[in-house]
Amino acid sequence: MDRLDAMRLYTRIVERASFTQAAHDMALPRSTVTKVIRELETRLGVRLLQRTTRVVRPTLDGEAYYRRCLAILDDIEDAEGAFSGAQPKGVLRVEVQGTLARHFLLPGLPAFLERHPQIEIQMSESDRWVDLVEEGVDCALRYGKLRDSELVARKVATLQRLTCATPGYLERFGTPAGIEELGSHQVVGLRSITTGNVTPLEFAQGEQVKTLSLPSVLSVTGAESYLAGIRLGLGLAQVPYFHVENDLKTGALVSILPDSPPPPAPVWMLWHRTRQLSPRVRVFLEWAAQEFAARSAQAQPLGEWGEWGEWGEGAPVY
Repeated sequence: MDRLDAMRLYTRIVERASFTQAAHDMALPRSTVTKVIRELETRLGVRLLQRTTRVVRPTLDGEAYYRRCLAILDDIEDAEGAFSGAQPKGVLRVEVQGTLARHFLLPGLPAFLERHPQIEIQMSESDRWVDLVEEGVDCALRYGKLRDSELVARKVATLQRLTCATPGYLERFGTPAGIEELGSHQVVGLRSITTGNVTPLEFAQGEQVKTLSLPSVLSVTGAESYLAGIRLGLGLAQVPYFHVENDLKTGALVSILPDSPPPPAPVWMLWHRTRQLSPRVRVFLEWAAQEFAARSAQAQPLGEWGEWGEWGEGAPVY
């Protein structure tokens, strides 16, 4: 078995966490798989895999080698595909923020996969900032301000936001006519996973943005808990319109301070500047931008690729 085939076999073992499953996937005898990995470890002079009776996991060296193998195999696949005119294919590893993916991307995913049947999507859901290269991620979907200058960012949409509360909350605390009347109010706090800080309220007044921190009886890091706290009447909140569209229609939530709305929030697709944009990543990015434009009147498309990212502090997602 040549080195490239050995790399393919090794990555499959890591992904399946099993010699037996990898052997089955690649139509090889189990003994051959064991022999290839033993020879690979001997040639590299390191132990790549930790074997137990139940699972196979990469060592630290094995994890680093796995990431390098992915990059090499992806580059070969993309180079061959560019010259042969083949359809985009291979595994596409995407890191998403779950609420955005469920609302804007997942509904249209069957059509995308039907159009590109040779692409397999591995989607991870997280609000944390990940090292795309270290964790083998091709691209990431993120909301709000960005912070990592090693990433290339393209804006795919801008989401309108609003300040809202339940009718019951407003009966208890009053409906503010302006920002100056918020002193006696409280919020459902949204804490940053990165810093632990509660995100302040933001109000656009002309070209200026005023921030205001209010007390909270509940602060959370997750979007679903954040929305639940709002619907329970535990405080004011600022959310993208798509999250609460139905609540506004039914009267479960009420929009307040419409003359001083929160600034719109950008949605970004990101990839690492050291990685070539492969055909499968490119078609996914183009499709994602179209989905954001099509699935919400509040998503404002910015052309085929959108704008470059601005680097700043990361924002929590809601």
